[in-house]
Amino acid sequence: MRAWQRMLSGRRLDLLDPSPLDIEIEDIAHGLARVARWNGQTSGPFAFSVAQHCVLVEALAAQQAGRLERRWRLAALLHDAPEYVIGDMITPFKNAVGGDYRRIEAVLMEAVHRRFGLPAQLPEDVHRVIKRADKTAAFTEAVDLAGFGEEEARRVLGYRRKARAPTLAPLSPDEAKAAFLARFAALHGPMPGVAAGPATAGPSSGGGAPDDWEDPIPSGGE
Repeated sequence: MRAWQRMLSGRRLDLLDPSPLDIEIEDIAHGLARVARWNGQTSGPFAFSVAQHCVLVEALAAQQAGRLERRWRLAALLHDAPEYVIGDMITPFKNAVGGDYRRIEAVLMEAVHRRFGLPAQLPEDVHRVIKRADKTAAFTEAVDLAGFGEEEARRVLGYRRKARAPTLAPLSPDEAKAAFLARFAALHGPMPGVAAGPATAGPSSGGGAPDDWEDPIPSGGE
């Protein structure tokens, strides 16, 4: 049974036993920019992509945490990276599918983390920061784009906080991909052969972890 996916980079990624060596940030960005949040049931000329959602979550995580090390901001940017090959399932369907989907998602996430110099398992406090930002993003998307009223979104998502993101407008796939790659380059450093897009900064690295991971950075920017 074939369990691998061929990428535009030429890599063949085994979905059941993924190797970090077969993971490329260009493939992730390209795929996530073309995967729709909310099964595409959002307003606007373009679907609201997982790539744009990831950029939003990284910004919210940094804002809500106050000061967050660059590596954990990278983890926030990559928090939905497995969806570049397995797609974005709405939560009720994930719960119905159950263990197999979660297991495949988890092994892909571990491979992504190892590829870019992050621990396979994030510290629990970092996981909570990212999850909180993810919920804020989901609440904002539900109200701004997915047709939910605020009370309904709070009830369905179990969201009780006042925080929300600024008003959202979906980007085109090319714009979402460029925004994702720009944030990756700023947080990790550019990868060889990858066009990082505008406004990139950060240490240069060919893969793995940059040398200065430990330096915390302010939530407002680099």
